[in-house]
Amino acid sequence: MVYQQRRLTLLNQVKPDSVVLFAANQIVYRNNDANFPFRQHSDFWYLSGFQEPDAWLLLSNKHGKQESVMFCLPNDKLAEIWHGRRLGVDNAVAELAVDAAHDVANLQEKLVDYLDGAEHVYFSLGENKANDECVMSVLEVLRSAPKQSKLAPTSLCDPRPLLHEMRLIKDEHELSLMRKAAQISVQGHQRAMRFSRPGIYEYQLEAEIHHEFLMSGARSPAYGSIVGAGDNACILHYTENSDIIQDNALVLIDAGAEYQGYAGDITRTFPANGQFTPEQKQIYQLVLDAQLAALEWYRPGFTLQQASDKAIEVITDGLIELGILSGTREENIQVNAHREYYMHGLGHYLGMDVHDVGDYKKDGQDRAFAAGMVLTIEPGIYIAPDADVDPKWHGIGVRIEDNVLITSDGYEVLTAELVKEPDAIEQFMQGSTQ
Repeated sequence: MVYQQRRLTLLNQVKPDSVVLFAANQIVYRNNDANFPFRQHSDFWYLSGFQEPDAWLLLSNKHGKQESVMFCLPNDKLAEIWHGRRLGVDNAVAELAVDAAHDVANLQEKLVDYLDGAEHVYFSLGENKANDECVMSVLEVLRSAPKQSKLAPTSLCDPRPLLHEMRLIKDEHELSLMRKAAQISVQGHQRAMRFSRPGIYEYQLEAEIHHEFLMSGARSPAYGSIVGAGDNACILHYTENSDIIQDNALVLIDAGAEYQGYAGDITRTFPANGQFTPEQKQIYQLVLDAQLAALEWYRPGFTLQQASDKAIEVITDGLIELGILSGTREENIQVNAHREYYMHGLGHYLGMDVHDVGDYKKDGQDRAFAAGMVLTIEPGIYIAPDADVDPKWHGIGVRIEDNVLITSDGYEVLTAELVKEPDAIEQFMQGSTQ
């Protein structure tokens, strides 16, 4: 079982005589007794595959014995009638491949026994106040009971650096899910492109995307979908999605499906009426050129900073050529002149979280790409409606984002099926894929 192997891998990295604790997420209420859709904590999910709230996972190598223990809600017929089925304590051992399972109501009492005699406890302090208080209470019980021959752990460690290093490099199970998330995300964008036309609302395109996600088995988007038309495309995290799409407007859609816990993250920019204006096509082609140039640096041994520097060079040169910037490349890069029009980073890690875990520096240096990493690559240009440039450029916002797997000898674009050449976009929107 993949989750069992991950738990063993983590246990083999922590110090001897350690107990490692992870808490599941809890139900969050939006008002009265109506709750937000439940989504499991990514670290907990990664190690257990368990989708219920109010659970805890304990891993131990105390006294040389490796053990996994689940604390979960027990079966309760009345509660399950109201709120849905539970796995239950009796089924947890077999279904989750753990060594033991207990009612979560007995968590603190059992933790006293499990932590007794351990030298180290690994726990992510600061994520949840109630969880912090639970663990600290158990430690205080152990520290206050030497006459009962209890021995409290002498160190409290953070498990996230070890676990997040594991999550950074995707295994084959994860990659199969990420390819599916990418495929569904592509289909959502294709549906939106085909549905697009002047006079509809941005949220109607959002509805088309989400419909495709759900019909394809992705129960939710991986993040709040962005559908920004016209000037709204220049707002990086625009999520109102409430305006009417005008003729001759560009539509920027940043949306990705979450499939079995893994995120897709795609941005495409296209003309609402299926035809780029000359100015739109020039800016679009510049962003595409920057993306393709930077993509060649997405290989083992290179860094995100190197790829980003290449994208900045291409964008700076292009903006100078179009008359939006003046001076030389070196002069503009020295003062970061591009940041008025390209103000965000080139990409980020992708996985169970859309902005996934993992350090971008190692030993004080930019971290080199390695096989198994998955990242986005998403340059953009955004020319505000009031920018001090020729008005013909005003309100043009373009971002092109793909998902890239670093392979042993290069890269694989997981979202390559979605068209991005400007002529191909126009043909696709007119119903032709030739």
